Amino acid sequence: MSVLVTGAAGFIGLHVCQALLARGETVIGVDNLNDYYPVSLKRDRLALLTAHGNFRFAQVDIADQKSFLAAMEGEAVTGVIHLAAQAGVRYSLENPFAYVNANLVGQMVMLEYCRHLDGLEHFVYASSSSVYGGNEKLPFSESDPVDRPVSLYAATKKADELMGHAYAHLYRLPQTGLRFFTVYGPWGRPDMALWLFTKAILAGQPIRVFNHGDMQRDFTYIDDIVAGVLACFDSPPTDTGAPPYRVYNIGNHRPEKLLHLIDLLEQALGRKAERLLEPMQPGDVQATYADISSIQRDHGFAPTTAIEEGIPKFVAWYKKYHRIND
Repeated sequence: MSVLVTGAAGFIGLHVCQALLARGETVIGVDNLNDYYPVSLKRDRLALLTAHGNFRFAQVDIADQKSFLAAMEGEAVTGVIHLAAQAGVRYSLENPFAYVNANLVGQMVMLEYCRHLDGLEHFVYASSSSVYGGNEKLPFSESDPVDRPVSLYAATKKADELMGHAYAHLYRLPQTGLRFFTVYGPWGRPDMALWLFTKAILAGQPIRVFNHGDMQRDFTYIDDIVAGVLACFDSPPTDTGAPPYRVYNIGNHRPEKLLHLIDLLEQALGRKAERLLEPMQPGDVQATYADISSIQRDHGFAPTTAIEEGIPKFVAWYKKYHRIND
């Protein structure tokens, strides 16, 4: 029996696959290897996985139902961790249909695939803290209203949750949606602030600091994210009459000031940053902060990595990956 991981060449997908393989699972990874950011990074991640005998990979777009089903024909899948998506808030202003295709059509394809699987135990999928929009109540709780998104990306993620609930109700498909909070760490995404800042500082270029630095994020280290994903994956919701469906925040439960992150990054790099203070960007929010009491109660989730530890780890990996010697 196998676990299917979509978005296997992505940041979170790589680490989830590695953790599953490390505990003896057979993993089928799928990814379309799109060029939203350099495909070379995705292929380098994949190289870490394809070296493992229990990993199989198919390059396929999950939004292409016919091709996806053909790729999965004959596979005995008992669990699905669906991480494939078009990521990024700002890019949704430039290319909205990429989000409709990957995040809405792709989610629908996965739901239909899962409901027809014999013996499926659990469908876990990635949502996002972006669903909270401009919510001013902190910390963000799963019981908060999330019907006022401030970006198309957020709207697609909330739509994914709604479609998931409908399928749990109609077909008793066990599901867990995970609202990730600003994930960072080795093998991270080049479009995110930590990578962009690191690259610019090492090149002696200025960094763009939005909302004049008045930003807070619940930065969550990748190892903590993976621990939460697997804990949820291993404990599917039971069908007790209500739909077998859960949604959890996965965060560090520690909102950090953006300027503090930059200070720590400067320390890890041994260089000062030239900071360009700019206005808030469309679709962005001032602060994120995860209430993780639900996932703590149900799955024992307990993040352990503060940014004082996590940022130097990212910097060490970044320098090694890019062959940068001080």
